[in-house]
Amino acid sequence: MTTTAVSKTSQKTGNRHVALAIFALAMGGFAIGTTEFTMMGLLKEIEQGLNISTPEAGNLISAYALGVVVGAPIFAALGARLPRKQLALGLMLFLSIANLTSFIAPDYGTMLITRFASGLPHGAFFGIAAVIAASLVAPTKRGWAISMVMGGLTISNVIGVPVATWLGQTFGWRLLFIVVGAIGLVTSVLLWKFVPFEPAHPEASIRRELGALKRIQVWLALLIGIIGFGGFFATYTYISHTMTSVAGIPEAFIPLVVALYGLGMVAGNILGGRIADKSVMGTIYRVLPLIALALVAYAVAAHWAWSAFIMVFIVGGIGSMLVPPLQTRLLDASPDAPSLASSLNHSALNIANALGAFLGGVVIAWGWGYVAPALVGAVLAILGLGVAGISGWLERKRPLAA
Repeated sequence: MTTTAVSKTSQKTGNRHVALAIFALAMGGFAIGTTEFTMMGLLKEIEQGLNISTPEAGNLISAYALGVVVGAPIFAALGARLPRKQLALGLMLFLSIANLTSFIAPDYGTMLITRFASGLPHGAFFGIAAVIAASLVAPTKRGWAISMVMGGLTISNVIGVPVATWLGQTFGWRLLFIVVGAIGLVTSVLLWKFVPFEPAHPEASIRRELGALKRIQVWLALLIGIIGFGGFFATYTYISHTMTSVAGIPEAFIPLVVALYGLGMVAGNILGGRIADKSVMGTIYRVLPLIALALVAYAVAAHWAWSAFIMVFIVGGIGSMLVPPLQTRLLDASPDAPSLASSLNHSALNIANALGAFLGGVVIAWGWGYVAPALVGAVLAILGLGVAGISGWLERKRPLAA
């Protein structure tokens, strides 16, 4: 065999291992997306199984989101000096064990604790997975590699969430946690086998990572996500109730509903990334008003099955368009702490999750109906636009490079 032939064979083998490593990381995102979003499609079954109210069931979603908020910066900072592969593997094993404990949780209080624990590794895993993926490819392909990892999360809403929702409706809602635990264990094996070992960066430290928290633009970017994205979750949390009680869609069609939402998220994630390449803040300025308009239209359209199906896809798509520019904004504002910046983005989005689920539960408890959370979400999107305006105004006075 010639030297050229050997070189080409080695390149193909290397490319194959890079693809398998990124696939393993995306599988982790798939597991996380399945455990986070299937809860919303099974909310009715969980209420009946634990004998709790709708707002109490919404608190289980808020507990997971708060786990993400707490765990993301802590794990990202404490794991700064650990080899990346070991950190990712440990976080995925943690996720698997936490979900398996949810399966055996005997009551509502215990379930709150296990859902909180399940959320702890979420943001840190995505943060370190993005860094690993970017390190495996040429600098010109880093965006593609990171998008493939995030693709696991969005694809979970097309495949994992509908399948897990159907399994939960058919064989019992607790089966969700067995499914996620199994996916997490398989992912752990793939990470161990295909992700190459890399020692920790010699200058990595908790202090260096936490330095990102001193920057006002980092906090404003997080606040845009917390407030502006809250409406997305206020709507999604109670989607099964809205579809069945308002639109009159049979419960058997809920997996189709969440699949449509997931398809919208995939499309919105891709489109948002492309638009953000042209202008990060410009994308944020445009998407937030679109979210508000889409949520108001959803509140009206939800009274008819055919229009409800259409708006489910549109809301999922427009809402997800906000994620890529927010991620990019955080990386721009904190280039020397990429792991923590990526993790904090998921903290922000899950505070939005908790905020949306809580406020949606409040207006439902007040008797305003199941479309009211979408209207609350529209208000949140406009408030998020105000925060974005403040961020842009400060940047004009002092650019990020300063």
